[in-house]
Amino acid sequence: MQGAPDQGGPAGGGASNGEDVAGRVAVRREQLGMSREELATRAGMSTAYLRQVEELGSGFDAAALKRVAHVLGVSYEELASGSRQAPPGRGGPAARPVLQRLSEGECWERLGTHGIGRVAHTIGTGEEAPVLVPVNFLVDGRTVVYRTDQAGAAAVAPGTKLAFETDFVDEENRLGWSVLVTGTAEPITDTAATEALGRRPGGEPWAGGTRELWVRVVPGEVSGRAIRSLPPAGDRHTG
Repeated sequence: MQGAPDQGGPAGGGASNGEDVAGRVAVRREQLGMSREELATRAGMSTAYLRQVEELGSGFDAAALKRVAHVLGVSYEELASGSRQAPPGRGGPAARPVLQRLSEGECWERLGTHGIGRVAHTIGTGEEAPVLVPVNFLVDGRTVVYRTDQAGAAAVAPGTKLAFETDFVDEENRLGWSVLVTGTAEPITDTAATEALGRRPGGEPWAGGTRELWVRVVPGEVSGRAIRSLPPAGDRHTG
């Protein structure tokens, strides 16, 4: 269903802008080899509405364009205005960057603000092969926990040595940090504990499915680094 336009009105403003937006949508759709009918279905709108927008350049309402951008794998801004931001890390460093070590307490403070990370471990295939898997995670006390499928790539046996990493990039200010936790895996078998974890914000897996295996990363070592920017020499204060 198309849905009612939001208060912002048609994305792109006037007729010429509407034609530009429609053109960008059509080009991206063709790049992906996607039919108009498939895009309309996946974006939750009628094919007739999409055809009207593409052929007449009448303009999408903002909510519809956001859904189209999601299906096409591009940002709303790229379709609405043609602007394309560089991927994180491509903009160059800050004017006076400094790499600093984070204390363990600072690492846990940062871990508690995030919900997506990566688990790394090795699997035996004749020769050990590394595996790196993105996971939703929670901080539980001074441990990291995540849930996965029993047969998934992030499923590990008790006592398995693994590493967990998450990070943050502030592209605008050229700042960022990363935290690494190395330790061992401890599957959580207590039903009350897993149910409580599942009720917490972030406890539902983005990948969907039941994903009944909860794994606790018991830390052996926690380390982190942060990039900050020194102020200009004239702005420094001594005391």
